[in-house]
Amino acid sequence: MFNGGQVYLGTSGSLRAAVLGVNDGLVSNFCLVMGIAGGTNNTAVVLLAGVAGLFAGAFSMAVGEYVSVRSQKDLFEYQIGLERATIESSPEDSREDLVEIYTSKGLSMEQAGTIADQIMSDPSITLDTLIRERLGLNPSHLGSPWSAAISSFGAFVAGALVPIIPYLLGSDNMVVLQSSLLSASSLILIGGTLSWMSKKKIIWGAARMACLGGLAALVTFGLGNIVGSSIASL
Repeated sequence: MFNGGQVYLGTSGSLRAAVLGVNDGLVSNFCLVMGIAGGTNNTAVVLLAGVAGLFAGAFSMAVGEYVSVRSQKDLFEYQIGLERATIESSPEDSREDLVEIYTSKGLSMEQAGTIADQIMSDPSITLDTLIRERLGLNPSHLGSPWSAAISSFGAFVAGALVPIIPYLLGSDNMVVLQSSLLSASSLILIGGTLSWMSKKKIIWGAARMACLGGLAALVTFGLGNIVGSSIASL
């Protein structure tokens, strides 16, 4: 019987997902770079680790997103197939579902029956209507696994690239500080953007993101320093 649902895939949702993807890449690679920098003064090693972390994380995110969206799309297509089979084998049940849908929207039984009969006159319209109303799906927008994977890959790379930019441009004694400042600035920007999109206080969101990301990187730097000192003493 009728089981209403709603799936919303708007522009703002896509933008928020992209910003979160950038944030994931930034925080994970920032922590990785700081951890390696804490254990060694060799900037080439830090850069290698940062680049490896960038690609490893990006491919991992892309594969995970592809599998997730592909599985979701397969489930949606299966549900649509069941709906199509029900319409073909039990048209009266489908008509009853349509009547129930429209009476739940406030129409009288007579009005709902008239609309249901009009919809049932075209099987393609019947299927489209029931998919939207019963499953809460838009048949033409079930999601693209490849698009999701590529978007996820690009967003992660954009974020993960930030901490290693100073290492790509130079290898002086200030490179760790430069990486930290650039990453912290980016965290502030991302935190502020997410708060702005959520209609929250921008300053609070920016400060929270910078503090949490900075704390994670600081802890990782300390752990890297401990591990690096232990290895050096062996």
